[in-house]
Amino acid sequence: MNVVIVGGVAAGTKTAAKLKREDRSINVTLITKDRDISYAGCGLPYYVGGLIETEEELVVNTPQKFAALTGADVITGMEATGLDAQAKVLTAKNLDTGAEEEFSYDKLVIATGASAAVPPIPGIHIPGVFKMRTPEDAVTARDYAQKHNVKQAVVIGAGFIGLEVAENLQKQGLSVTVLEFADQVMPGVFDFEMADFIYRHLEKKGIRVYLSTKAEEILGGGSVTGVKSSAGEFSCGIVIAAAGVRPNTAFLNGTGMEMVKGTIVVNGQMETNLPDVYAAGDCAMVKNRLTGAPQWSPMGSSANLEGRTLAQILSGKDHGEPKAYPGVLGTSVVKLPDLNCGRTGLTEAQARELGYNAVCAVAVTDDKAHYYPDAAFFATKLIAEQETHKLLGVQVLGPGAVDKMIDIAVTGLNMDARLEDFENADYAYAPPFSTAIHPFVQAVYVLQNKLNGALKSFTPAEYMRGAAEGYRVIDASGVPAIPGVKFVDLTKVNGEVEGLNKDDKLLLVCARGKRAYFLQNRLRHFGYTNTKVLEGSTSFNVLKTDGEAEVSPEDVTRVKGLGFLRDKTTKNKFNCRVITRNGKISAEESQAIAEAAKIYGSGEITMTTRLTMEIQGVPYENIEPLREFLSRAGLETGGTGSKVRPVVSCKGTTCQYGNIDTFALSDEIHRRFYQGYREVKLPHKFKIAVGGCPNNCVKPDLNDLGIVGANVPQIDLEKCRGCKVCRVENVCPMKAAAVTDGKIVLSESCNNCGRCVKRCPFGAFDSAKTGYRVYIGGRWGKKIARGQMLGKVFTNEEELLSVVEKAILLFREQGITGERFSDTVARLGFETVEEQLLSDELLQRKAENISAQKHLKGGATC
Repeated sequence: MNVVIVGGVAAGTKTAAKLKREDRSINVTLITKDRDISYAGCGLPYYVGGLIETEEELVVNTPQKFAALTGADVITGMEATGLDAQAKVLTAKNLDTGAEEEFSYDKLVIATGASAAVPPIPGIHIPGVFKMRTPEDAVTARDYAQKHNVKQAVVIGAGFIGLEVAENLQKQGLSVTVLEFADQVMPGVFDFEMADFIYRHLEKKGIRVYLSTKAEEILGGGSVTGVKSSAGEFSCGIVIAAAGVRPNTAFLNGTGMEMVKGTIVVNGQMETNLPDVYAAGDCAMVKNRLTGAPQWSPMGSSANLEGRTLAQILSGKDHGEPKAYPGVLGTSVVKLPDLNCGRTGLTEAQARELGYNAVCAVAVTDDKAHYYPDAAFFATKLIAEQETHKLLGVQVLGPGAVDKMIDIAVTGLNMDARLEDFENADYAYAPPFSTAIHPFVQAVYVLQNKLNGALKSFTPAEYMRGAAEGYRVIDASGVPAIPGVKFVDLTKVNGEVEGLNKDDKLLLVCARGKRAYFLQNRLRHFGYTNTKVLEGSTSFNVLKTDGEAEVSPEDVTRVKGLGFLRDKTTKNKFNCRVITRNGKISAEESQAIAEAAKIYGSGEITMTTRLTMEIQGVPYENIEPLREFLSRAGLETGGTGSKVRPVVSCKGTTCQYGNIDTFALSDEIHRRFYQGYREVKLPHKFKIAVGGCPNNCVKPDLNDLGIVGANVPQIDLEKCRGCKVCRVENVCPMKAAAVTDGKIVLSESCNNCGRCVKRCPFGAFDSAKTGYRVYIGGRWGKKIARGQMLGKVFTNEEELLSVVEKAILLFREQGITGERFSDTVARLGFETVEEQLLSDELLQRKAENISAQKHLKGGATC
């Protein structure tokens, strides 16, 4: 028998290899348009991200190796152009010569796969725009991004490939924006509320996703510069078009082949409507295993399974059982930044459209023993038929092994399992792998409780649609966690609950839903019959409360210590202080702050007088997620309380008068004393300013401690000529230089500004030593105090830093709770303080001082 196979990626090569193993006497000829065969199309995004380092790793088999391994003839660079099914002749064009060739067959297998759908928009062929379907696509895209040092990318399409590429581009350091025409990510794959969780997660991870957005034009001339869309223009240096795939079947038009939207319709034996012509893989329309309805499922996994089954059918060796392909479940899994997403079977929407009386539940569980390192969560949605309890579909989200949850579901779906079939399933358990009751079984229990009435709940989808309207939210957490909401301690409910009427409509909410269910069970016993549990609770849902919930004074004080000051015009919104280390941040940090403001705050950013950036309008519940987001960018919040405050500095050596590198010095002060003393409580706030010269742009003498860069001239009097018109004398802004008795003299009014250095034509002022002036006891506000300058000019940075530390230690040791450092200096006397700062006794008492329980409240109110 002579079998010709068109297509050499997944289904084609699998058919060829299995067919030759089944019957070596069959002549198998595999022709393919590409130069490569059996390449890992699903691995292309990971090549772009650098996880797969070389192009060779993407190619499973070369044509030569495959031919030698299987015995099939492999012809590359041959594109199918026509089919005469009556004559059993396939026509193909040699891409090297352009010549037409004919291939006669006894059996023909069409496995031409699918190609990336290219959006028909202007500019789509500008250099810098790539699709993602072949190894060449991935190689050229990665090379282009590296060669052009691309910093921004736009991905068109939020399906599997689009989101995988987005993650991998971000890993390469690019800022990524995804445009999706549908109103959710991965449309048709996940139900809306699951997709919404994924969308929110991507936003938190810094991948911007614009839904219901149409890409209208690619901008640029010689290379791409941006994308114009219905949501505005987005600058970028590379575009990935990942707007789905289309079957490669155009050459079959006019042949009489039955097709639906370009996909070849096949039966259970993979036969087309044409005699002795079969199809498999991404070009074939198979059926849904559950419903029997036609389904197109272009996945590498199903393509391989179809190819293997087809080979057994063609060989006639059914090994005692007639072979047929049973259909697909649409099983898929995708890796996103810190979140894996899997699904199989029917979505809730699909089940309802097909007439099932579907019931579902979302359960958030541990993915392994909660005490085991790296334990995380699974958010599992189960869909079942209400009457029969037959499992219909599963969707799982989580940072860990969601694939094992999906694989359990696939096995159950293949066997028409009911929920009860999983109830006592003896799945593998050990703390590193699972919980004692498997997470899948826990999810089954939740749905069973719902079916038998033990659990009354709202699904996240119902909650998003407003089903909880009119319900009073009750915080069922272990400790109060939802601001402005009545907290009910489950462990103390032994009868009627004060403040709750038995007829009230109560929505019970905790972190995941489990504790809320326990509270519902207890409340029902005591006559509260109108309660609902919010499935997934706060870990899955965006909780809506009536109006603005008032944050307790205790919480206002607590988060103030984290750098969040309440906006007094609101009840539950805060302004977040992001420490910028003297006002200097990188472009990446600036971008992270902007993204954080967009995701967690009002989208507005302000700058304080202390050169700290503030993200405005952060709701109370967003405080911890915001801090986590910023920490991943190396940023921290704070700058409040009775502690050392963030350092402020001028431009330093970038200013024409700057004597010192203020950024480098203030960075070191920040590291040693803001970060190093972050847990040390002081009587009040302690502010430090660093100025590069005596111009005092940042007012060092109005801070608790101020440092001014000095340039101490090293005078060589032997070179002084005692000129009648002295250039040094003329240039001195302080009038501290004067020629006396034929030699230049500097008075005590010299502030070491350095203007005189190199002004003497005879070299008397050619050199200077970098130094530092220190002011102590300044303050600004309701009371103003100008700091006094220590008598010594410090010319050693370590000695200077030692004085800074001694000033902090003195304030802690000898200051009175609630007073500012200026008050301490005035009370003790400047000379006494100066004497202590110039000795080492404070450092000798450091350990005792730091460990003392002092100033636990402090005097700072902001």
